[in-house]
Amino acid sequence: MKVNARELESLMGYNARRVWLAVLGRFGERMGVRGLKPAEFSVLLLVSHNPGITSRQLCASLDILPPNLVRMVHMLQERGLVERRAHPRDGRAVGLHAPPAGLALTREAVRVARQVEADVTGSLTQAERATLSRLLRKVAGPNPGR
Repeated sequence: MKVNARELESLMGYNARRVWLAVLGRFGERMGVRGLKPAEFSVLLLVSHNPGITSRQLCASLDILPPNLVRMVHMLQERGLVERRAHPRDGRAVGLHAPPAGLALTREAVRVARQVEADVTGSLTQAERATLSRLLRKVAGPNPGR
């Protein structure tokens, strides 16, 4: 007997979760050898593209709780991928920067992430991928960290 899942498949959350699981599985396989989990990849990417970003800005942008971010930044720092430096305008804040090793891993990781997404969306045209991305951003709503 074939399972009737039409109603379930009509729900956005169900489909979003299935896509996320497909991306996560491939991402884990390819990024695991680089020692990056999805959240760590996101932190490293934002630090690389926003030299001097603060932990508060990262938490707001990625919707990460401060204690979780502290652990991630510490781990990335121990690996030589992130550096903490005094913030030039706020003596109480610390800016995060990516040294050359962090920038190099970011470039490689972005290439891998784009390949994972291309693999997962291989049945879509370029225009469909662009539309899907635009619609997902629209549904997700504004990011308070930006």
